[in-house]
Amino acid sequence: MSGSVRAVVVEADGGSRGNPGPAAYGAVLKDAATGAVIAEDGSTIGVATNNVAEYSGLIAGLRLAAEYAPGAAVEVRMDSKLVVEQMSGRWKIKHPAMAPLAEEARGLAPAGTTYTWVPRERNAHADRLANEALDGRRAGVSVAGGGEESLVGEVASPRTTVPSRGWAPPGGPPTTLLLVRHGVTAHTTAKRFSGGLAGDNPGLSDDGRAQVRATAEWLAAGADPIDAVVASPVRRTRESAQIVADVVGAALTEEPDLAEMEFGHWDGLTFAEVQEQFPGELGKWLGELDYAPPGGESFRTVQRRVLRGLDRLLADHAGKTVAVVSHVTPIKTLVAHALNADLDAVFRMELAPASVTVLAFYDDGDDGSSRASLRLFNGVPPGRSGFGVARW
Repeated sequence: MSGSVRAVVVEADGGSRGNPGPAAYGAVLKDAATGAVIAEDGSTIGVATNNVAEYSGLIAGLRLAAEYAPGAAVEVRMDSKLVVEQMSGRWKIKHPAMAPLAEEARGLAPAGTTYTWVPRERNAHADRLANEALDGRRAGVSVAGGGEESLVGEVASPRTTVPSRGWAPPGGPPTTLLLVRHGVTAHTTAKRFSGGLAGDNPGLSDDGRAQVRATAEWLAAGADPIDAVVASPVRRTRESAQIVADVVGAALTEEPDLAEMEFGHWDGLTFAEVQEQFPGELGKWLGELDYAPPGGESFRTVQRRVLRGLDRLLADHAGKTVAVVSHVTPIKTLVAHALNADLDAVFRMELAPASVTVLAFYDDGDDGSSRASLRLFNGVPPGRSGFGVARW
C-alpha cells in the first residue's frame, strides 16, 4: 500500500472458547476516508484468555497499519472496554499477563493513536475473522487485491454471512438469548414435579443460590455485555434471576409465558408416587404431546405459550443479548423450535440446574420471520460437570 493513505482505522477483536481455551484474534485495516479494506488478519494463538486474545488482535492490527499504511494516523476501534480504557491510559493494568502486551502495542502505535470503544455489532468484521480462525477456515494476513482469499467483497455484500453467529441479519445484529435454568430447590433435589404458578413452589436452596451465583459470574465474565435479564414469574426463577441481574448489572423484568409447565395433581410428587397414585397417567404424558395431567398442561399447550413469550422477547429486545431465567420445559421447547425439530425432541434433552443454553435469532427479512442458531446447550461454569464457554 502506498503512502497516499493519510489516516486508517484498525478494527480488532479476540476471543477464547473456554476462557482460557482455544483462542484467536481478528484485525482489519481500513482507509479512514473511504472505508475500503486494506488488509486483514485472522489467526489462532493457542490457549489463552479473552483479554489476551483481544490484546493480540490489537497488536496484529497495529502491525498491519505499520506495514501497509506507514506514516498514516491511526484510530483503533474495539468492543473491549478493558483494552480501550487501558490503552487510553484511563485504567491501570493490574494483571501481569496484560502488561507486556500493552507495552508491545504502545511500541507499535504511532504517536497520536486514538482508541474508541464500539458496540460489538460494529465490530463484526474483526469478530468474524477470529471465529473463522478458530474454526480452522483461515490463518494469517489477507491483502486487498493481493490474490489471497479475502473477506473484502463479502463484507461489503448485503448478503454477508457470519460464521459461528448464524445468518447475517438484514435488520441488524442477532437477538441472543442466554437461557438459564434456575438453581436447585428442595423439589429439584428430591426429583419431584415442580410446576409453574399454580403449583407448590419452593424457593432456592443454599446450594441453588450458590449455583446461580457461579453461573451469573461466569456470564458476567463473557465477552458480550448482557443488556437485560428476563425471568419467569415463578418463585425459584425470580430468585435466580435477581441474583443474575445483581451480578451482571442489568434490569430485571418478567415474562409469564416462560413459566414451567403446570403439572396439576402431580405437583410435588415423584415419578414413583405418580405411577402409584395415578396409574397410566405418566405413560400417556410421555407418549402423547397433547395429554395433560388433570389440572395441568400438555406439552403442546406449553409450546404455544412459550412461543408467544419468544415473540415478545424478540420484539422487545431486538439486537440485544438477554439472560432469560426459566425452567426445563420452556428451555427445551425453545431449543426444539430453534432447531426446527419435532416437539418430542424435548424427551431427548437434559438440562442441569443453573445451566446456560444460548440461542441467537436473526431477522430473516421483510416478512418478519427469523432464523435461529444454537450456540451452546447445557453449558455450566468451569469446575462443574458439563461443557462451558465464555463467548457465544
